[in-house]
Amino acid sequence: MGAEATGPSAVSKSPASAVSKTAGKAAGLAVLVLAVSLPAAGADAGSPIRVSLPAPGGPYPVGTVAMRLVDRSRPDPLVAARPYRELMISLWYPAAGGGPLAPHMAPLAAADWDRHSAPPLGIAKGSVAWTATRTHARVGAPVEPRAGKLPVVLFGSGDGGPRTLGTTLVEDLASRGYLVVTVDHTYEADQVEFPGRRLVRALPLPAKLTPKVIAELLAEHAAARLADMRYVLDQVTALAHGRPIGGTLPTGMLGAPDVSRVGALGQSLGGSVAAQLIREDARVDAGVNLDGAYVGPVATYGVTRPFLQLAAETHTRDSEPGWKSFWRASTGWKRELRFRGAAHGSFTDLQPLLPQIAAKLPKVPLADYVGTIDPGRSVAAQRAYVGAFFDLHLRGRPTHLFEGPGTRFPEVSLIP
Repeated sequence: MGAEATGPSAVSKSPASAVSKTAGKAAGLAVLVLAVSLPAAGADAGSPIRVSLPAPGGPYPVGTVAMRLVDRSRPDPLVAARPYRELMISLWYPAAGGGPLAPHMAPLAAADWDRHSAPPLGIAKGSVAWTATRTHARVGAPVEPRAGKLPVVLFGSGDGGPRTLGTTLVEDLASRGYLVVTVDHTYEADQVEFPGRRLVRALPLPAKLTPKVIAELLAEHAAARLADMRYVLDQVTALAHGRPIGGTLPTGMLGAPDVSRVGALGQSLGGSVAAQLIREDARVDAGVNLDGAYVGPVATYGVTRPFLQLAAETHTRDSEPGWKSFWRASTGWKRELRFRGAAHGSFTDLQPLLPQIAAKLPKVPLADYVGTIDPGRSVAAQRAYVGAFFDLHLRGRPTHLFEGPGTRFPEVSLIP
């Protein structure tokens, strides 16, 4: 299933629009963009557009390493013929020393994104130099010993989205002293690049996307993701105990994770899975949902541990019944924040990237995907609230940010 878009106009020309809106209500998705046909805007002339990600704001430089993991304890839940589950993850952490800057997307994944994922966003193939975008993280840099033991945060993107779509928020957490683990859910993510220049694309969507079929797909994906996240946490636990995993590790990573302090963070379906992970795995202490509706039992039973919801302007407990039942059932520390002018894609890397593209390709339907909120303000507020939340609940650092309306981010409302 494709990366997500927002706004009714994004699907107005698609025969699947009614089904797509149903999917949005079911899983915090606005549309399934691979089922959408938008006219793609091409570059005016000359070289492809280059885009950049905002620099992280924490005190530490950032390192990253990508790793292949193989879970031989279970067959692949999405492809029955596969006798094991194979995943790609990335570790993001406070770093010491240099090294080359990591690309935003691996080369084959970036090329596939250009061919298959960007055009449904209204961006013609070849219009953007996706392979040229760099993160601010150094590949394989040593872990910064001054950061001490690293609290762990697991990150999951929206349904169909690759793990790279959360880089803006993930890098910032790593620069604050967290080990953030981003996970690609193979055969669901649009594209996953494995070592050896091997690319695995998402399974094709069924020919008939009825509401029932969509609900079944989302439930299947949520279950696969939950098992993936628990397995990844097992691997991080092994790292914490000094056991290597998956390949070459940066110097200082063995023993660095602090698995007594674990958080879960996710956008859209990833946010629902973050909540379900908290409910089912006692190792996870706190979680954040970035504008995702809830799929499965957690919508009814809620959570008992600290939880933060960030919402686009039109996503409310009244418009999303699962939010209302989740909120009523959740008994731990909880806050809900609504971002005025934000859309569903505002809580992904589309927030900083699309405005740069739309400045040169004005036909790109910017507001449909990332709303009208100022992109810099949106990114700054998300980083501040998510960072403060994990600092409070994983590190015990007090904050006044959640105590009521403030002047620092007037775009953000605390919902009682």
